[in-house]
Amino acid sequence: MLAEVLADIHVPRHGKGRPRTRPDAVIADKAYSSGTIRRQLRSRGIAAVIPEKSDTIAARERRGSRGGRPPKLDTGLYKNRNVVERSFALAKQWRALATRYDKLAITYRAAVTLCAILTWLRRLGDTP
Repeated sequence: MLAEVLADIHVPRHGKGRPRTRPDAVIADKAYSSGTIRRQLRSRGIAAVIPEKSDTIAARERRGSRGGRPPKLDTGLYKNRNVVERSFALAKQWRALATRYDKLAITYRAAVTLCAILTWLRRLGDTP
């Protein structure tokens, strides 16, 4: 699914130019620390801010010098991961989003977009 999510990224630039399609970094938890995900991000030139699983660390250390180097982790950037978690918690307050009542994907996506817009407007202080 990561390749599909990355393919959907289109952030318009200010002024002229084609939209950005590559984020600077992907911040994720240990569940996304597989080698496949790290290879996909590395091939696109995206920094992976993902900590290693404890069993992966143990396996690498067991191999000694043949285990390779641990992946780099920007701990300062990783501490901001909770912003995404809080955004999901806000979206789940909408009952229709949390339970996925909508049958069509386009309707569900519209509800997610509407939720994001209203949340953004509230943060700006322009409550509708």
